Amino acid sequence: MDFDPLMLARVQFALTAGTHFLFVALTLGLATLVALMQTRATLARGGAAVVRARMVRFWGQLYVINYAVGIVTGLVMEFQFGLNWGGMSSLVGEVFGAPLAMETIAAFFIESTFLGLWIFGWDRLNRWVHLGLIWVVTLTAYASAYFILVANGWLQRPVGHVMEGGSARLVDVGALLGNPPAVLAFGHVLFGGLLTAGFFMAGVSAFHLLRRTAEVEFFRRSVRVGLVAVVASVFPVVVFGGMQFAYLQPTKGGATERGLAEQAGFVQRFGPGDYLPPGLATVGEVVMMAAWLLMTLVAVAGLVKLPFGRWLVRGRVFHVVLLVAVPLPYVAMLAGWVFREVGRQPWMVYGVLKTEDALSKVDPGWIIASFVVFTVLMAVLTVVNGWLLARFARRGPQGVQLGAAPPAGPVAGSAPALTPTF
Repeated sequence: MDFDPLMLARVQFALTAGTHFLFVALTLGLATLVALMQTRATLARGGAAVVRARMVRFWGQLYVINYAVGIVTGLVMEFQFGLNWGGMSSLVGEVFGAPLAMETIAAFFIESTFLGLWIFGWDRLNRWVHLGLIWVVTLTAYASAYFILVANGWLQRPVGHVMEGGSARLVDVGALLGNPPAVLAFGHVLFGGLLTAGFFMAGVSAFHLLRRTAEVEFFRRSVRVGLVAVVASVFPVVVFGGMQFAYLQPTKGGATERGLAEQAGFVQRFGPGDYLPPGLATVGEVVMMAAWLLMTLVAVAGLVKLPFGRWLVRGRVFHVVLLVAVPLPYVAMLAGWVFREVGRQPWMVYGVLKTEDALSKVDPGWIIASFVVFTVLMAVLTVVNGWLLARFARRGPQGVQLGAAPPAGPVAGSAPALTPTF
């Protein structure tokens, strides 16, 4: 059977990268919200401190599940650079690989180490030390996302390099790290993560409130935290997204005057061909904006209800809306990713390396086998992650296994515990 190895390799990377990004967004957002909740729990006193400490454990456990499975998807995704895209590694590996190396060495190792200390440090470390751990985890998660976006931003707008001996050499680290498509995308992704975690937290809380849970106070506070995150991030995410249009590749706008002029220039430099992106890029842009508008409507409704705790608990229709809205940020993220990445085609590195030239020169059978294995593996990981999140979210705070369970009351012969220990 005839097939296009290039298209198959592209689809494979789209599936794996898109799947991994879903994990990343929730991880970034939940890490931030868990760190903020633990800060409030550490500063609080009395009964409020106990409720907030239980919230940290419950939402922290869901964060750890998503993080752990997401790490595996990230490793699977990065294997493809060496397997399917050898032409890219040989031509621009020095520049593209630099921020990826910085992400691994300076961010990921620190993040995973401190997360391990946070997980196993419950009731063993001073509460302020334990609080510091989750903030280190959060900040290094931001750093990890930034370095990844630096690499991707260079694909969109290659700066800070020269071509020598048939390969790219990095000559300006500042230009690479300060590349606007990377910096603005970082703000976009950061608030997108908060938006994703906010809808996730609000949706899970709405599920329990809809079922008339006995943990009313727990999930009333949780749905409020989720809605505050949604309201606070729904407009900044579109602001950072809109600012990126100033650095949009001329061809991404389609057959406009600028796009056609750029097309003519590419024909002169690289020979005849179609250098305008496929229509799928425009579809991604439209779907992304439609999903954002729906999220904005939910945010406005949440803003109206936030001052009234009774409405948050008893509004059954609103609970259903929050449940249905959980997928919206994921839809917006995937659509935005399609617009950003498909809109760069036919370039792997815009104006430097065509996608067809980045493909590894391997037997086509290897690409088929790689596609099948990677796709099945990512699908299994996604299903497992969804099942685990749903299972532990449905159990509620009583099913928390992260750290020791919060004390139900004072132990005989000891003083009452007025503050949580971390």
